[in-house]
Amino acid sequence: MTHSALLPGDRKTAVSHLRRCGYAVGMQLPSQHPSAGSATKTAATPAMAQWFAAKAAQPDALVFFRMGDFYELFFEDAEAAAAALDIALTHRGTHADRPIPMCGVPVHAAEAYLQRLIRRGFRVAIAEQMEPPGKGRAPIRREVVRLVTPGTLTEDTLLEAARPNWLLALAPEREMIGAAWLDISTGQFETTTIPGLRLAELLARLDPAEILAPEGLLLETFASRRAPAPAIADAATARRRVAAAFNVANLEAFGSFTDAEAVAAAVAIDYVRATQSGRLPRLSRPIRAGGTGRLEMDAATAASLEILRARDGGSAHTLLAAVRRTRSAAGARLLESWLAAPLADVAPIESRQQAWRWLLAQPQAAGRLREALRSAPDMARALSRLSLGRGSPRDLLAIRDGIRAAHQAASALTGAPHMEAPALLADAARAMGVGMALHDRLATALAEPAPPRLEPGAIAQGFDGELDAERRLRDDSRRVIAGMQTGLAQRYGVAGLKIRHHAQLGYVIEVPAAATEKLRAFPELALRQGMANGARFTAPELSELDRRITEAEARAASREAGIFRALVEETLAEQEGLAACAAALAEVDALQSAASLAESGTWCCPQVTDTAAFRIAAGRHPVVEAALAENRAAFIPNDCDLSPGRRLLLLTGPNMAGKSTFLRQNALAVVLAQAGLPVPAKSALIGLVDRLFSRVGGADDLARGRSTFMVEMTETAAFLHQAGPRSLVIVDEIGRGTATLDGLAIAWAVLEALHHRARCRTIFATHFHELAELGAELAELSAHAMRVREWKGEVVFLHEVAPGAAGRSWGVQVARLAGVPEPVLRRASEILAALEARAGKLTEAAALPLFAASPSPSVPAPATDPLSQALAGIDPDRLSPREALDALYRLKSLAAAGENDPIEKT
Repeated sequence: MTHSALLPGDRKTAVSHLRRCGYAVGMQLPSQHPSAGSATKTAATPAMAQWFAAKAAQPDALVFFRMGDFYELFFEDAEAAAAALDIALTHRGTHADRPIPMCGVPVHAAEAYLQRLIRRGFRVAIAEQMEPPGKGRAPIRREVVRLVTPGTLTEDTLLEAARPNWLLALAPEREMIGAAWLDISTGQFETTTIPGLRLAELLARLDPAEILAPEGLLLETFASRRAPAPAIADAATARRRVAAAFNVANLEAFGSFTDAEAVAAAVAIDYVRATQSGRLPRLSRPIRAGGTGRLEMDAATAASLEILRARDGGSAHTLLAAVRRTRSAAGARLLESWLAAPLADVAPIESRQQAWRWLLAQPQAAGRLREALRSAPDMARALSRLSLGRGSPRDLLAIRDGIRAAHQAASALTGAPHMEAPALLADAARAMGVGMALHDRLATALAEPAPPRLEPGAIAQGFDGELDAERRLRDDSRRVIAGMQTGLAQRYGVAGLKIRHHAQLGYVIEVPAAATEKLRAFPELALRQGMANGARFTAPELSELDRRITEAEARAASREAGIFRALVEETLAEQEGLAACAAALAEVDALQSAASLAESGTWCCPQVTDTAAFRIAAGRHPVVEAALAENRAAFIPNDCDLSPGRRLLLLTGPNMAGKSTFLRQNALAVVLAQAGLPVPAKSALIGLVDRLFSRVGGADDLARGRSTFMVEMTETAAFLHQAGPRSLVIVDEIGRGTATLDGLAIAWAVLEALHHRARCRTIFATHFHELAELGAELAELSAHAMRVREWKGEVVFLHEVAPGAAGRSWGVQVARLAGVPEPVLRRASEILAALEARAGKLTEAAALPLFAASPSPSVPAPATDPLSQALAGIDPDRLSPREALDALYRLKSLAAAGENDPIEKT
């Protein structure tokens, strides 16, 4: 393994860093081994010289500097870590007459502290001791073995089990952007090329943990996740580097990739290699995601529908949470990816449907499959850690148990009577039938329970004869200690005498304080350490015993480590087959989750076609339904028909009646159907949707200076520009953020544009009930309303969608439900009655020119009357009292003359 040795190649960088810390230093930094020199005017120890070199190499990261059983942090690293972790900040020695701030975390608990630092946005460089400490030797060699960043995590304690951890690299090329994303914890690797305007959509879909992008590329809300990208000279260099990483002659062996994709892929690979000190994890060959046919959703749509993340940032009340029935972490990750990027191709959708419907029809096979999946560990992430040299006995145990679970799952699929499994399940069964010889070897070799790291006892007794012999010698030495302790206690007449092992002193005789003077009388014993409650002595025979035991332990540990390395190598020799097995386990888990969802009989298998059809019978919102079920309440289902001839559904009704729920449930039905999953409805016929737009709910974007109305108009512009005949648009209350007439005019115009130009399937919810009268002008508009009843002055929401238009908005009644004070409600009712009495109908010819076939001619400026002209010509500040009186008489005369002229009433 290649590490970053702490030998500063650029002394100026290290010195500059120290000066930025506020310390006066000279230029004499160690040029070769840390023992060769030391910084002047510093805490001049070889260890600190190593730290300075490590910090110079990783100036943007906190340095976890291994010193014995602790990782220590110094200077501003210590100050930042102490504040972030809420641990004590102490000081070690002085530097330029100033105390050196320091703090530390125990090695055994380091992952917990790393997790907290990574979540706070820190990067951490791990500097390890590369040799055991020795007496009288040169300073311990230390090297940076890893840079821990948000996008390069592999430890289970640092990762979310059910979510991928994407590292995204971006390479702009004129108006296009090459993108490559990988998850080093599982090996997934994909690329695509997108227009620059669709970057926000990609970011919203992937939600990457870390982004490698040039500074000039705008990442908007993801800007805090930007990391410096390695430089790539040109596309040809990028193609060679990617090909070399996979040991192929050229990148075209994996398909056709654009130059921008190749550069992005090379950036990602180089960054991973740099953070892992030259090593690469097992990576799947790169796959072009752009050519696989996906339902496209922009960032606003994904956020509005709360597919993976709720508005509050949590995952509890989301589509994923409502439909997830997976049994493994890998299955949950795959299901999430299906929902984040639904398909736009009928064939693969039907393949998924056939697979879960087969499981639904084979309850015994499905039950056996679920039992196998219950014990399936996360093989993909265990394999990744093993390939990076960070694997533990538990990771080998995960591979063993994963192979066993895979064989049990394959048996469940192939042993079902009367009905052959569909192609997707048959292929998965074949992929899961690997590695039984490896399983048997690991089952024999590994002790249980497996320790979290390689330590004595990880290899089972009886697996290796030579290891067993070394262990017997080690254990016999320990029995010798027990016998020696009894003999020494009798020799010196001290019943409380104990033989203990001390980290620095080795084996020592430990006696109570009362026996200290007694033992000092024996010349063969040397007092080594006094304590408050006793003393420690050494003797020649103990030194010899220490040497024998240490040698036996070292030989046993060395043999055990060698066996472990051999087992890891055997496992990695089959890594491609094991990776395919892990992927198959995840796939059958996601499919059985779909079958489990459909078992209740209230979810249907949608018919997905290549037409413009859209008809859902008794559809429901899965998230709202799940929330209501917790309170033992029922969801009211509703039909939705956007078939050709009625593809624009205009929905009116009051707030709280369920308009937004109806809009979202139909959009979510598309997401579920095109993900190949069941839909919460009695039946569903859905023609493929190429782009889905959701303009539901209002929110401002103050950070970028955009009001709620501006955000609304921006999102409206997006679907007006991009929606087409195969798209689905759901729109809620366009125009509500501005003056009533302005809002009505905008809503009217948008409705016409969706009908005439975009010609897409649309559900358009509004409080402008007058728009329903457009049915005579827009042939494919179908007016519907949320049913409401008034009972004894109270409004009752029926949550049913019915043909027709709402006659009123019931705003005052909703305000009463919200707890608005009664005097305000009475006054609002009075004002509303007065306004309704004065309001004319919108469709009268004189109301608004909205039915005009062509733009209205400009209205000429009104002619000014003589009175207004005379009044405009008076400057009161320049009139004398006499002039003012004359002007007043003149104005009065003009006013009297005007009263006799007829006025046209309009």
